Amino acid sequence: MTKVLSGKPVVEKIYNEVDNYIKSLNGKNLPKLDIILVGENPASLSYVTHKIKACEKHGLLYELHKFDNIEHQQLLDFIQTLNEDNSVSGILVQLPLPKNIYVPDVIKVISKRKDVDGFHAYNLGKMLTSNDFEDLAPCTPKAVISLLEYYNIPIKGQNITVIGHSNIVGKPLAVMLMNRNATVTVCHIDTKNLKENLINADIVVSAVGKVNLIDKSMVKPDSILIDVGFNKIEGGIVGDLNPDLFNYVKAYSPVPGGVGPITVAKVVENTVVAHKWINKN
Repeated sequence: MTKVLSGKPVVEKIYNEVDNYIKSLNGKNLPKLDIILVGENPASLSYVTHKIKACEKHGLLYELHKFDNIEHQQLLDFIQTLNEDNSVSGILVQLPLPKNIYVPDVIKVISKRKDVDGFHAYNLGKMLTSNDFEDLAPCTPKAVISLLEYYNIPIKGQNITVIGHSNIVGKPLAVMLMNRNATVTVCHIDTKNLKENLINADIVVSAVGKVNLIDKSMVKPDSILIDVGFNKIEGGIVGDLNPDLFNYVKAYSPVPGGVGPITVAKVVENTVVAHKWINKN
């Protein structure tokens, strides 16, 4: 029988740890997340709303800095003011950004210690060393790892195929899986034969955003599928998995209700991690 890997208990576990930390502060010197949103992208606004609600629910301070438009250097200068503000624990710049803003410059200027998205080169570079240095790793890859660990799904020695090689999900996730001694294959838009790379995989993680990308002809029945795809269709949101997989494979994570809510929880968790470092040092 196929097992559904719901994100709900994983989220509850993360927030329980956050709640205990917030309580230990007795209302003093609380973690604060500063969020920068540029433009009117509906998806970005939705993501930001989820993060704000999570902060409110679990006792973190937050501030939303919303700009209809802003020049490249102005944004960099504004981020620098947040870097220098000791009341700010974490800085999150919601992507995508308008075309006039060069994203690598934005990521570079965020303090590596306040980089709750985990995109700074320093935090990505640390990950290459060991899983001991994934404290501020990107949130969606951390969510995938937490999901697998919560359900006691082995990673060591497993053949794992990751579909998608973005800097946000695919690449860092591949590193994190290798840190745990998995054998990892990464597929992308130029992969010649996707099925060939999936059919023998023990675990498949799909982070593409293409409806029905994977069907049961492409994977083995005892495989585990982690769906990180996000597709808006008439009637709701779906991932990358064809519904014919839901009673075919060993286990799968649903969309919605799987990795997505854990990713939001990881933003909150990373803010707490950054806050602990600031206060320790």
